[in-house]
Formats: sequence, C-alpha cells, structure tokens
Amino acid sequence: MDLVSLKFIAVGFMAFGMLGAALGVGNIFSSLLGSVARNPSAGDQLQRMAFIGAGLAEAMGLFSFVIAILLIFS
Repeated sequence: MDLVSLKFIAVGFMAFGMLGAALGVGNIFSSLLGSVARNPSAGDQLQRMAFIGAGLAEAMGLFSFVIAILLIFS
C-alpha cells in the first residue's frame, strides 16, 4: 500500500470519533429527559449541566473532524 491509501484509511477511522460524539450527545440528552421526568424541579440545573456536557462531547467530534481534514489536505 502506498501512503496516500493509508492516509485515506486513517481519515475513515476518524469517522469513529465523530460517531462517538454523536452517541455521547444522544446519551446525555436521553438521560436528561429521564431525569427531568423523575424530578421536574431540578430541570433548570440539569439542563445547564447537560448543555455543558454536550458541548464538551461535541468538541471531541470537532477535533476528530479537524484532524481528518488536516490528514486529507496534507
């Protein structure tokens, strides 16, 4: 295999980082809905923490995307 094909295989593996971010955000908000259904009075505090967690999880997906773009164009 030449280096160009290995580069595109590595970019394909970077898609798993984006998949993990999507699954993480889905788990965060499904847990949020379950928690708010059990205790509606804590909804505001839980929502704030869920948005922070979702932002951090989405940042990992964006880092994976940036690394994939750098691999393609380098």
